[in-house]
Amino acid sequence: MKTSQVTRGAIGLACAALLWQLVAMTPWGAAMPTFTATLAKLATDVSGSDFWMALAETVGVALLGLVSSAVVGILVGILIGSFPAFRYATLAVLEFLKPVPPIVILPLLVLILGPTAKMAWLLVFFGCVLQIVMQTVDGVHDTDPVAKDTARSYGMGRIEILVRVVLPSAMPFIGTAMRVAAPVALIVTVVAGLLGGGPGLGNSILLAQNAGDYPSLYALVLVLGLLGLVFIGLARTAERKLLHWHASYREAVV
Repeated sequence: MKTSQVTRGAIGLACAALLWQLVAMTPWGAAMPTFTATLAKLATDVSGSDFWMALAETVGVALLGLVSSAVVGILVGILIGSFPAFRYATLAVLEFLKPVPPIVILPLLVLILGPTAKMAWLLVFFGCVLQIVMQTVDGVHDTDPVAKDTARSYGMGRIEILVRVVLPSAMPFIGTAMRVAAPVALIVTVVAGLLGGGPGLGNSILLAQNAGDYPSLYALVLVLGLLGLVFIGLARTAERKLLHWHASYREAVV
């Protein structure tokens, strides 16, 4: 990222903070703590071990759910994309589940598993795996048939074609799915804590809300916003590193 872009981003954040401060000082923002009060509360919270424990639980659950959904989603997507029989057998089920938000199964998971980290992990897994499956299937289908025919003409077997032709062709689709799924994993983890009582920052927000501790509540929301920026930044960096050979990234560099 260029220095000018970083500077403009910093100016935008400073303007947003100033707007927050001004709105909180007006009668319409009476229920909202000022930006400076929120920062002061955040400085107090980060000095305690409870904050870091909740932060570690949130990041751990989100990453575990993201990685497990990626492993399962890519394998299932390759299987469905490579074999028409699997595709036709699962198409209706996947299209049915695709618009279902993960929060729908939250009451069922809480009933079975309770407000635990396992419940939050399963919710994140469900929230991420379907889009990874669908994008992987699209990537497998997008493989150039001429490239596959050429590989066959050179005597490559099915596994070798999958590894050397199909997977590289599907990688941009998988990379996009992972970049989109990364913030989703964080959001669903927070929802699991906020509405399902799971461990992490979502549960801390719920406790702050119930106690009427609004400076702490807004401080935690601020932390989640920064955490989301970190997740998105890391996902984009990983995508750029893994797909540096792809034409779109080569053109972007030029």
